[in-house]
Amino acid sequence: MHWNIAAECISLVYLLIIWFYSRKSSLVPSLKNRLFYFCFAATFCAIGFNILSTAMLSYPEHSINLLTWLVTTIYFIATPLMGMAYFFYTIATVFEGQGNALKIMKWTSIPGIFYLVLVLINPFCKELFHIDASGAYFQGPLIITTYLIFYIYCLAAITVAFVRTKQVDPIIRKILATFPIIAVLVIIVQQLYPTVILSGSAATCALLIIYLYLQNKQNSTDYLTGLPNRQEFLKMLELQTRKSRNFTLIVLSLRDFRRVNDTYGQHTGDRFLREIGNFLIKRAQPHCLYRYGGDEFALLCQGTSDQDIKKIVESLTARMQEPWSVDENSCVIPAAIGIVRYPQSAKVVEDLINGIEYAVAKAKDSKRAGAYYCGQEMLKAVRRRSQIITILEKNLEANTFSVFYQPIISNHTGQYVVAESLLRIPNSPLGPLYPNEFIPIAEDTGIIVDITYQVLQKTCRFINRISEVNPNFEGVHVNFSGHMFSQIDLADRVEGIITSSGTPFNKIKIEITESILLENTKCVSEFAERMQKKGVRMELDDFGTGYSNIVSVMTMPLDTVKLDKSLIWAAMNSKKSAMMVRSITRIFHEMGMQVLAEGVETEEQERFVSQCGIDLIQGFLFAKPMAEDEAFAWLRKL
Repeated sequence: MHWNIAAECISLVYLLIIWFYSRKSSLVPSLKNRLFYFCFAATFCAIGFNILSTAMLSYPEHSINLLTWLVTTIYFIATPLMGMAYFFYTIATVFEGQGNALKIMKWTSIPGIFYLVLVLINPFCKELFHIDASGAYFQGPLIITTYLIFYIYCLAAITVAFVRTKQVDPIIRKILATFPIIAVLVIIVQQLYPTVILSGSAATCALLIIYLYLQNKQNSTDYLTGLPNRQEFLKMLELQTRKSRNFTLIVLSLRDFRRVNDTYGQHTGDRFLREIGNFLIKRAQPHCLYRYGGDEFALLCQGTSDQDIKKIVESLTARMQEPWSVDENSCVIPAAIGIVRYPQSAKVVEDLINGIEYAVAKAKDSKRAGAYYCGQEMLKAVRRRSQIITILEKNLEANTFSVFYQPIISNHTGQYVVAESLLRIPNSPLGPLYPNEFIPIAEDTGIIVDITYQVLQKTCRFINRISEVNPNFEGVHVNFSGHMFSQIDLADRVEGIITSSGTPFNKIKIEITESILLENTKCVSEFAERMQKKGVRMELDDFGTGYSNIVSVMTMPLDTVKLDKSLIWAAMNSKKSAMMVRSITRIFHEMGMQVLAEGVETEEQERFVSQCGIDLIQGFLFAKPMAEDEAFAWLRKL
């Protein structure tokens, strides 16, 4: 009998091409990726020994009979083994990260083991094939078993892909179901035309589909730097924690890299990133390096001592303080470094990621160069922050934030004419939460925007309630975060809330800090002018906290300037500070503005601000922040 092995020879070439390109990628040594190479090895053996066996059977005069038996036997082992290998790959893909894939493979390998036993005893029973002394090849009565085993495993792969529908991405499910179907169809064609050898071609088609759609290095590699991407990094992290291997994770985050892009352009900025990536590749060896984010790189160090980690961090810190050069462009690109250790810092991937991101954020907040290590204490802060975010989101969704009001007294009449609305969370799963803790978190996450709108709605209802029993009540001050001025429809939303509440516009006073004014001068000015036309007044909060200058106040349509409590307290011990408070009070009065002093807690402070001619006084000496009903009872009788 003569066989056509042209397709097998071509498939072997394709197989070698797939091998060449797949080896260039830095795949995580996960079970799925290891099984990909097992599929390749099985396919290579099947095709290689198939070609060799066919050649030896075609020219028996040039072959040794015993060697022909051996080669053909290996081919018979490898051919159905391909089906089992691809089935195992499907199992590993579908059950990735669940830990039960190996157990499933153990039990489903039983048909393959029985077939292997049959192949091994075939030289004695000749049930699969027989090669006589002249080198002639004869099929045995159980030759169908070879194809049957292959079909069983292909059918099993298709079944698993569809049975586990909810656990598998639809695209991956289609791919996992497609390659066994193609393989089965090709094998059926071979059975119809037994002289045309196509078993290896079927497996190569399957391997090509797997490589292109599931194993392609483009799925795991960052296009710009050529480094493994974040997806691969997370897979490696899962693998290392599953195997309980000690490791240290270092993330290097470039500070204000947007400035580099703005200064030199996106193209040059990308080249700077590649230069930094190339340096890190050399410095990271023999450890694993990943592109963690847009301007962040992650270094995973296994089995490294504290001293070695210290040397790595010191070398990174030193290099990032030196300039980088691309053509004629040169600049220093400082970096923040965060460090976590497994299992010392955390024992699960989620906590490790939260910890490293928190450590990087702390490093960025610090003005000094250096690294921040996230240990158990810092991780507790991370968990608490995450819990607070959840509490904020739930309160926002249910509109259950408490708004307290602190009455503010007029220095001229002695009456409580206005109040400041203050956000509070008196009850939560963590107990009472205080503004100095949850407000920064709300600002970092952007939740503060929608919270402020809710506070404004509650404030409007409170004003309406008070105005019915106290017509002399002038209104409430509402604090606006800098994040509010990143909203395109801010003015429309504010006007809409006040209008729908039926609250007089002139009873709302919006407080902003000078840092907001300096960072968003144009937006704040346009908003203030539009609010002023409606009757809403504007107040500059915390004057005297480090940003203050008279010029910035002159450019804004402000109604009131609130002096920070630090100025008042300093004036108690310093004549120069007292002179300054008197002077700026007079200047603001001459500019047509009211002056409010906050943080007045003693009679001495109260006498001083009264002597300065300050218009409004706010502090614990007169009234503390109160819940709505308590504030209503306080203000209605005045």
